[in-house]
Amino acid sequence: MSTPQLSNFAEGAASSTLSDQRELRRELRAQLAGVTGGIAPDDYVCAWWDWYLNLTQHPQKPSALTAAALQGALDTWQFALQAGTGTPLAPSADDARFAGAPWSQWPFNLYTRAYKNWASWWQQAVTDVPGMSDKNAKLMGFMGGQLLEAASPSNYLGMNPELLETTRAESGQNLVRGFKHWVDDLQRTLSRGAPAGAEHFKVGEQVAVTPGKVVLRNRLIELIQYAPQTPTVYAEPILITPAWIMKYYILDLSPANSLVRYLVAQGHTVFMISWKNPNEADRDLGMDDYLELGLRAALDAVSAIVPKRPIHTVGYCIGGTLLSIGAAALARENAQRISSLTTLAAQTDFSEPGELSLFISPSQLEMLEAVMHKQGVLASDKMAASFMMLRSRDLLWAPAVNKYLRGKLDTPNDLMAWNADGTRMPWRMHTEYLYRLFLHNELALGEFPVAGKPIHLESITVPFFVVGTETDHVAPWRSVYKTRALTRSSDYTFLLTSGGHNAGIVSGPVHPRRRHRLLTWNDSTTVLSPERWLEAAEMRAGSWWPSWLQWLRAHSSKLQVAPPALGVPEQGYRVLGDAPGDYVLEK
Repeated sequence: MSTPQLSNFAEGAASSTLSDQRELRRELRAQLAGVTGGIAPDDYVCAWWDWYLNLTQHPQKPSALTAAALQGALDTWQFALQAGTGTPLAPSADDARFAGAPWSQWPFNLYTRAYKNWASWWQQAVTDVPGMSDKNAKLMGFMGGQLLEAASPSNYLGMNPELLETTRAESGQNLVRGFKHWVDDLQRTLSRGAPAGAEHFKVGEQVAVTPGKVVLRNRLIELIQYAPQTPTVYAEPILITPAWIMKYYILDLSPANSLVRYLVAQGHTVFMISWKNPNEADRDLGMDDYLELGLRAALDAVSAIVPKRPIHTVGYCIGGTLLSIGAAALARENAQRISSLTTLAAQTDFSEPGELSLFISPSQLEMLEAVMHKQGVLASDKMAASFMMLRSRDLLWAPAVNKYLRGKLDTPNDLMAWNADGTRMPWRMHTEYLYRLFLHNELALGEFPVAGKPIHLESITVPFFVVGTETDHVAPWRSVYKTRALTRSSDYTFLLTSGGHNAGIVSGPVHPRRRHRLLTWNDSTTVLSPERWLEAAEMRAGSWWPSWLQWLRAHSSKLQVAPPALGVPEQGYRVLGDAPGDYVLEK
């Protein structure tokens, strides 16, 4: 064998060996994920080790913790002596879980007082440790928080006086019902069925019922064009790009909560992207496919059906991120297709992604990528579990106690039913999304490529309306607010509404418990800090929907026109079926 041949053989062997090593590492990671529930244990081991080493190197902290432990034990002992006399004594004044009168009775007030002292000590133990990294401090706080929520006396029958009284009053029938609920939930989980009550909100029957037609279908999306409900309409159509980690009908729930119905009833022509629920065969769909087969294909269809009119575009969550990417790419091409841009709870700068950063690290993403590579997709329950852990008290323990110990079923609503109707995500797309956006923040840095060339958000100059929600743990509003510093729109509005990532957006046109504030910039350079913005923004009572509708009207043609036809067969966009279409029904 000649020297060049030997060299090529050696290079091929080395490449094959590296490939085999990568595949072996992936397989081992995927198997480990099956044991740990998808959690990367090395992140938490490193966090614990960082905490332990810095405690040993800074003796003043262990001394303070020892003193705090003794003080907590003394307080618990003194409280026990007082409470043991039988006189009602409230254990805590700052926790709604223990606010009821029964919690002031012995021995339940003692259980709670001891728990609160322990919780206070643990919070002190994992905060303000000299030399500890912020990332590891957050992980230790997260681990401790999960332990504290699990250990709360309110979660256990024998330690919860309200549960014991309910059990006595009902002669244990609450536990009988709770056991039936548990068996039912187990059967539904094993059969991958919908949760109890979801059958009252069937897609196309009680939710996603706004009349319309599917006018485009490709391997990734269906495009729904909604039927007009007014004799004339605004000339500019609206295209909505929802997130593909959720089904589109969060914006078309029951009629009273449907943003789509609200817009159509106000004289707007509305188009909605409905994403396919991907399976293993779609594993190689990437971000470029979601841009080309999704956003651009939809824009082409809308432009054909409503020709010679710029389009109001709306993006929700990651759909808003994709819309911002697409708008920057169109601006780079000098394509005048977009009339305005509205993003709802959508991030473009991921430098401060909030509590989700707990699940974003090279080790965690490597484990997630290994699971997705093996299965081809990320199952919807994996992401749901992550969100549940972030709000374990409200999303895990309180519902479990209510259902299995009190024997009560929460009254289902349309948003709860939608939340249980999850979607999968392809391996390639979700890997690119997590690494390029969350981990490396390429979009904010001007390094995110479209068609092989980086795009820049500062090229977006169309009117921009951005909505954030006050208690959003998926896209924290201060992170959403960062979009202002990245764009150069001279007509820019930021609106902050009360509520969370979903309930804050889906507020209905009338909501007595909602409030919002907004501020508009009429130049392309002014940027306020979030705190200064809060001081300057106008506060308004009620839902944010009417305020946005007013903005849309101000940015639309004054003269209304006859509604466009549903589809244009001569342009290749014929009616393929009734809304809500086929893709939204895929399980």
